[in-house]
Amino acid sequence: MRVSDLLARGRTYSFEFFPPKTDEAQVQLSSTIADLSELAPSFYSVTYGALGSTRSRTRDVVVNLARTGNVPPVAHLTCVGHTRADIDELLTAYMAAGVENILALGGDLPDDPSQLGSSDYRFALDLVEHLRDEFDVCIGVAAHPEVHPRSPSREQDRQHLAEKLRHADFAMTQFFFDVDHYRRLVDELAALGVTKPVIPGVMPISNKGQIVKMAQMSGAALPAWLTDRLAPLEHPDDVRKLGVEVATQLSSELLAAGAPGLHLYTLNRSRAPREILRNLGLS
Repeated sequence: MRVSDLLARGRTYSFEFFPPKTDEAQVQLSSTIADLSELAPSFYSVTYGALGSTRSRTRDVVVNLARTGNVPPVAHLTCVGHTRADIDELLTAYMAAGVENILALGGDLPDDPSQLGSSDYRFALDLVEHLRDEFDVCIGVAAHPEVHPRSPSREQDRQHLAEKLRHADFAMTQFFFDVDHYRRLVDELAALGVTKPVIPGVMPISNKGQIVKMAQMSGAALPAWLTDRLAPLEHPDDVRKLGVEVATQLSSELLAAGAPGLHLYTLNRSRAPREILRNLGLS
């Protein structure tokens, strides 16, 4: 099933995983997938490791989900360090396994340029155009409500995203903590003549240090009201409970704002996503 078809039917509720690096992590991921499958999600997405670190594991997880599960997978795919031949080989394998959804991304550049290797793509748009020309798949792209950290300006960021969406089927956002960022993003795209679905990504906070690092990497702001509430919390379970509360409130506001769905970052754990959907009356 294609994400575009699912969105045409109504709101989607989906979960994101990262590929495991160890056998123990694989067991944890399998348990999480089994647990969340009980909620009948619309689709799963699986992230793609930088510079080959977990790329083969992403492929294995995606192919296994496509062949053995009832929930369609969305395979993240970056253009950094890839040739057209690399992409053609991977997409041929994906399509043979029944994978119909790709999230086409630019990817993070390495600190050492010598690690980059050969690449036939400069931007995510180049990858999107290649996929659209050569493969019959549903294509998603990334959106940054608070602007991509490498964008020279907000205007150029939105123009670039709009151009990607003219070729793609939907967008999925980086996480954020203020619904106004999402509203403004959708309005700015509409002003550019683009009204394709933009699915907001919601991150339940589970670790204070981790969320600070992830926000810095993604360009997402941690609002003062959130850092103030996190500051006195010491016990991990208290942090998790606040994370669920904040994510539930944001999700409710996003649905009220007309979001076409919710995409929850799981960090390969099922407890927080289950609690959020239960709080929203969607479980």
